[in-house]
Amino acid sequence: MSLLGQSAIFLGAAVVAVPLFKRFGLGAVLGYLAAGAAIGPWGLRLVRDVDSILHFGEFGVVLLLFVIGLELQPGRLWTMRQPVFGAGGAQVAVSALAIGGAAFLFGLDWRTALVVGLALSLSSTAFALQIMAEKGHLTTRYGRIAFSILLFQDLSAIPILALVPLLGAASGPADGAASALAVLQVVAVVVAVVVVGRLVLRHALRLVARSGIREIFTASALLTVIGTALIMQSVGLSMALGAFLAGVLLADSEFRHALEADIDPFKGLLLGLFFIAVGMSVNFGLLVTRTGLILALVAGLVGVKAAILFCIGRLFRHDARSSANLAVAISQGGEFAFVILNIAAGAQVMPRETAELLILVVTLSMATTPVLYLLVERWSAARRNAGDEAYEPPPNEDSQVIIAGFGRFGQIVGRILQARKIGFTALEASAEQVDFVARYGNKVYYGDASRPDLLHAAGTAQAKVFVLAIDDVETSLRTAETVRHHFPRLRIVARARNRQHAYRLMALGVEAVIRETFHSGLEASRHTLESLGLTRAAAGRAVEAFREHDERRLFAQRDIHRDEQRMIEDARGWNRELEEIFAADTEAAEEEKT
Repeated sequence: MSLLGQSAIFLGAAVVAVPLFKRFGLGAVLGYLAAGAAIGPWGLRLVRDVDSILHFGEFGVVLLLFVIGLELQPGRLWTMRQPVFGAGGAQVAVSALAIGGAAFLFGLDWRTALVVGLALSLSSTAFALQIMAEKGHLTTRYGRIAFSILLFQDLSAIPILALVPLLGAASGPADGAASALAVLQVVAVVVAVVVVGRLVLRHALRLVARSGIREIFTASALLTVIGTALIMQSVGLSMALGAFLAGVLLADSEFRHALEADIDPFKGLLLGLFFIAVGMSVNFGLLVTRTGLILALVAGLVGVKAAILFCIGRLFRHDARSSANLAVAISQGGEFAFVILNIAAGAQVMPRETAELLILVVTLSMATTPVLYLLVERWSAARRNAGDEAYEPPPNEDSQVIIAGFGRFGQIVGRILQARKIGFTALEASAEQVDFVARYGNKVYYGDASRPDLLHAAGTAQAKVFVLAIDDVETSLRTAETVRHHFPRLRIVARARNRQHAYRLMALGVEAVIRETFHSGLEASRHTLESLGLTRAAAGRAVEAFREHDERRLFAQRDIHRDEQRMIEDARGWNRELEEIFAADTEAAEEEKT
């Protein structure tokens, strides 16, 4: 079958299965797995070359690790250090010890048992976060600690992926000096990637960004991931480790959100392809021939992890209901288990039959989570309450305010917010402007704020206010339309270049429109009147009267602003009214003097 024909089959299977599974609350991951099972050797047999598809789909995991690295800002990680390293470290360590110990007692080789324990200790980040988000539980106490544990699991997957090929190499006879040389080579390559990445990556991306060609910036992002992945693979380490390192190196750069937005579509498609390939490779014949063993392993895996998670919840002073929800939310096996087990089988750390058996167990364990959630909800009537209240973001949360455009207007807003200790994320489409403001100590991210993917990556969904400070009128309107469509509840405070720009923003539903030169013009008028001999109070009354009159006029004319003739006729009436207001004010002032 041609590549185009296979692509159509994969896309068709995903389009049918994933929305259907999400509709029934089973999650996208199970939808992809089911799609793969349906078109694979155990289903309709539409695609047979499973190994090559799986190998290609693994690049989706590489991109996922790059995005995880981008999100790993040291400051954020330090703020969450107690739940991440405390609860997360305890969960991975105890679960790996319990599961790996059981595997060793049942006769597996120590290397195989170690890999089994580490792989099955990890949960499904995508699956767990999705189901908690659908239930509105991400902001609860158990949702916060579940997120922290999943973050630690994502971090721990990096050394695990690097360890598995080394275990395979350790299984054969090796010369001690050669092994030491290989280790030194690995260390040297990692150090070189970190040093060169720090010195080169940002400058290279800055040069590419200045070209203004979005496709080339996307290509440079992909080249960064592929390049570091290939370097790591050349010394026998995981490609995912290289991508993760590249992400970490760029986590504090001004290109972080733009990179994430550009990589995300590729990551989503290739990760979906990876899950489809895993579904194709699941040996469902084992479910028929070894039904009892598989069901026992699924129950054992979910039961052991749930018990450990419940104890961790109680140890961190959660009540029984919160701990039970935590136990259910991340008791399943995870997507990284598919990667680790496949790499382990390829590196001959474990037999292929064992890997296939455990992949089936992990897949079925995911299917237990929605069912267990229903049981726990019936038992505990789990709702947000005084003991499980919603999380209030701290005052310095980066996504409270999004500022689109960081020129002279946006910088004033940013300086005031910074002085008030209110965190914000600034987006600027000009690479030169990003460089300029960075020299004055301002943190600005490169990217076009009219792109929905970039807005999502910047945390706009969690923001309270969107400040639209873009100078170009058409780009400003395009951004306002995008924000209104994708984030309808977000309050927009918009800069308008002129009256017509203000009307077009108001037509999009933007209520808080600030005309750029209006307030500075009023201030100049006040100084002019004082210079002509008016008292400060009289000049202030005149300016305030004009401001109120002009704002009433702005809203009154919004429905006719496209009809130039009617605007001209209407303006004469407004001008007469303004003259009458000033005349009345002058008479009142004269009467006060007498």
